[in-house]
Amino acid sequence: MDLQLTGKLALVTGSTAGIGLAIAKTLAAEGARVIINGRTQARVDEAIAAIRGEFPDAKLESFAGDLGKVEESDRIAAEFPDVEILVNNLGIFEPKPFEEIPDADWYRFFETNFMSGMRLSRTYLSKMKTRDWGRIIFISSESSSDVPAEMIHYGVTKTMQVSLARGLANLTTGTGVTVNTIMPGPTWSEGVEQFVKDLARDQNKPSEQVEKEFFTTMRPNSLLRRFIQTDEIASFVAYVASPRSAATNGAALRAEGGLLHSLF
Repeated sequence: MDLQLTGKLALVTGSTAGIGLAIAKTLAAEGARVIINGRTQARVDEAIAAIRGEFPDAKLESFAGDLGKVEESDRIAAEFPDVEILVNNLGIFEPKPFEEIPDADWYRFFETNFMSGMRLSRTYLSKMKTRDWGRIIFISSESSSDVPAEMIHYGVTKTMQVSLARGLANLTTGTGVTVNTIMPGPTWSEGVEQFVKDLARDQNKPSEQVEKEFFTTMRPNSLLRRFIQTDEIASFVAYVASPRSAATNGAALRAEGGLLHSLF
């Protein structure tokens, strides 16, 4: 299926690894011109090299900067004023007991996971509406619905993304712009791999055993019973980013392996 993305300018925040890199690679493969973003130029260059290793003709742009910071959001808006597809993927997570989460951590998660996407959406939404076409996609998590006890601060910021996306969608009435949220389940990425290694070290168990036990003890509701692959999420995002998804707006779309058992 042609997703009709050729020539569209897409910004994928936090796109040097994990889900973000997979999304950037998939959009580039579909012909979009993709802005690769990471905190350092070295990471951005590595990601661009990886994508071009598979797709030599990929149309890629570079932006190194922490988009959780106001000044970097302003800088990318000046450098790339005409983004047509905005994928708010930038995010951090960290398991920590609720009683031990200081205010500084709450503010850090709030700025990175929520404010980064809010600022960029505020920057690009009006131009998308003027153009009468655009896509804003928030990469949230199943943790937005089932907030995990081991990282409540993360889950709360993911819930905020869903609410923001629904509110922004209400501003697109009668236009060709859509705003949606994707809710991945546990996905095998650089961060999750380290998370599993840390658990294995703390529990003095092999990583393979910890990974298996994760779905029997921490996420027992999963129907998939394995970590989702990043390209499985990326394929879904590419469709939602495409003109073919015009009827999907204001939705919180699950890609969580059947972990959430509620109908809505």
